[in-house]
Amino acid sequence: MPKAVTRVACLPGYARTFAPLTFLLALLSALVLAAPLFAQEENMIRSHGYSFYGDLKYPADYEHFDYVNPDAPKGGEISLSALGTFDSMNPYSRKGRGGALSTIMYESLLGEGTGNELAPADVYGEGYCLLCESLEYPESKDWVIFHMRKDAKFSTGDPVTAHDIAFSHNLLLDQGLKSYADAVRKRIPKVEVIDDYTIKFYFTPGISRRSLIDQVGGVPAWSKKWYEETGARLDESRLEISPGSGPYMVESIDVNRRIVYKRNPDYWGKDLPFNVGRNNFDRIRIEYFGDENSAFEAFKAGEYTFREEGNSKQWASAYDFPKVQQGYVVKEEIPDGSPPTPSGIVFNLGREVLQDKRVRQALALGFNFEWTNESLQYGLFKPRASFSQDTPLMATGAPEGDELAFLQSLGDIVPPELLTDKAVMPHVSDASRLLDRGNTRRAMKLLDEAGWSVGPDGMRRNADGEPLRLKFLLNSAGSATLSAVVENYISNLQAMGVDAVLEKVDASQYTLRERDRDYDMVFDGYAAFLGTGTGLAQRYGSEAAEYSLFNPAGLASPLVDAIIEASLNAESAEEEEATLKALDRALRYEFFMIPAWYKDSYWVAYYDQYDHPESQPPYGLGYLDFWWYDADRAAELRAAGALR
Repeated sequence: MPKAVTRVACLPGYARTFAPLTFLLALLSALVLAAPLFAQEENMIRSHGYSFYGDLKYPADYEHFDYVNPDAPKGGEISLSALGTFDSMNPYSRKGRGGALSTIMYESLLGEGTGNELAPADVYGEGYCLLCESLEYPESKDWVIFHMRKDAKFSTGDPVTAHDIAFSHNLLLDQGLKSYADAVRKRIPKVEVIDDYTIKFYFTPGISRRSLIDQVGGVPAWSKKWYEETGARLDESRLEISPGSGPYMVESIDVNRRIVYKRNPDYWGKDLPFNVGRNNFDRIRIEYFGDENSAFEAFKAGEYTFREEGNSKQWASAYDFPKVQQGYVVKEEIPDGSPPTPSGIVFNLGREVLQDKRVRQALALGFNFEWTNESLQYGLFKPRASFSQDTPLMATGAPEGDELAFLQSLGDIVPPELLTDKAVMPHVSDASRLLDRGNTRRAMKLLDEAGWSVGPDGMRRNADGEPLRLKFLLNSAGSATLSAVVENYISNLQAMGVDAVLEKVDASQYTLRERDRDYDMVFDGYAAFLGTGTGLAQRYGSEAAEYSLFNPAGLASPLVDAIIEASLNAESAEEEEATLKALDRALRYEFFMIPAWYKDSYWVAYYDQYDHPESQPPYGLGYLDFWWYDADRAAELRAAGALR
């Protein structure tokens, strides 16, 4: 648990030339003026980690996270696949297509898992010191001070200092993504380097304290010296790597073919409790392929050794090749305790034609999940309804109790039906036929009501004679199954009289057009939530809706904004839960995407040379983070000719 301490503020010094009476009056005045400062700083918290409510699972003297194998051997290689191309190793810019795992070199004050997973992965909303030894803050959370480890070093051997953290924070504001920078500037007006290993962040008065300490604690540490010497910018596409302080560094880059990361033999933090049982591989290799089929064939041939499968058809029918039958390749389902990614068909609300909810609802009725799941995906998925599916934050039925009281407290901004109707659920379709006749009739009626009538040529047109034309953007490097799902959906829209066109583009064009929001519809996703935070505003809020990369629909809803703001100001876990249930309900009501499908387990296949803990943490698969390599089994695979 964090430890409360008392911190006494020092008064400014006074010149000895003051006369006694003048000195006394000045001292009394200073004490009166300083009284609020004393009151503000009396109750301080100093801790080895942070959570908003102050509760931490792991004590200051923890030896390792519960789920890791503290005796896991170090060594070996794990190799993965990536699709498409890359032309940059700077993933923090809109320019270029960043290489896989190109953030892996960088650490932050409060640590993360390898591959951007949670660490620890058995709790949510808790962060533990990595580059810092401790942090302190008042109960008001008006500011935070991080006390950094003096032994932390970049891969160059240079120390990681408070100057680097301040530089990195400011670099993100000056040259980083605009949606991020705009949000952070409003909330974090000042950073102060107290000394080489002590840094203080100040937070804007009068705003929620949610996600502020987490935010500054998660800033990647970049080398100020390297940026100043090279003149590199954060907003440019480049292959040059700034040095990081993490356990891995780049070994080699072969553009569009391969990236190899190697363990830093001089990694400063290898013995920290935070890292015990983690970061176990000597090398992480990424092999690039032009499409999903070639990537799968390469896995079968042993060109790479670990695969997280997302294609239901392949999972159900393609893992019967000889190496699986001989036991060389393990096929495993591992429980996933995180809410599924809210993915689906996203509407671009910037398009005038899609601003009428009736049109969006009609288009949604053209999607037949049941037929898609049975005919194309082997019945392996469930229909997703919620942005926090299968968690206590998922809205169900009509609002009641604390959630209802909260919605009522928001006043007229809440539509009356939101207070009485059940939470929006996906429609149900006939699994026996692609075009559900009942849903098609409902869709036709909605389109008629919205002013899109069927003309003599069978096409939907408005009063000006303009056709209802929509373009669906799809990455040609994606799975064949997803392509088939979208093609069948497009077929249903065309049957309704919609001039729907599927635009398949290569990976680089897809990335560029997605960033520019150059689409009417796209298969994309948002972030699920298990707690509140300022990230909700960046993803679902209005403040950066026109350009945020994290809000592909461009959702800008005063109702959603009001709920997020109230959630950020919740004073208890119970209040927070009520507001987040209301948020899930409101997001579903706004209807800016057609929810797709989900599964509650990871599908993984790997050559039988890896192990993982028996007790899997709920919030991370962790194959890069806490799995390990078995050298004896790897030698057996090679002797048998199973691996190249």
